Amino acid sequence: DHFLVPKHYQLSAEQTEEILEKLSIKKEQLPVISKADPAVKDFKPVKGDVFKIVRNSQMAGKTVYYRRVG
Repeated sequence: DHFLVPKHYQLSAEQTEEILEKLSIKKEQLPVISKADPAVKDFKPVKGDVFKIVRNSQMAGKTVYYRRVG
């Protein structure tokens, strides 16, 4: 883990559904991350998995992003 790489969390199917409902979007509307991305490849992701990415920012504090494996 490198200090500049934000923390990545693989979401369960239930967590994914909760987030999609909360954001009122479909999974296909999430930005894509490659399953070969160094930040997620150790999770052995498959197409359609969703990751929560938490970035620390001096200006905004913590920001949360979601990506689906394409």
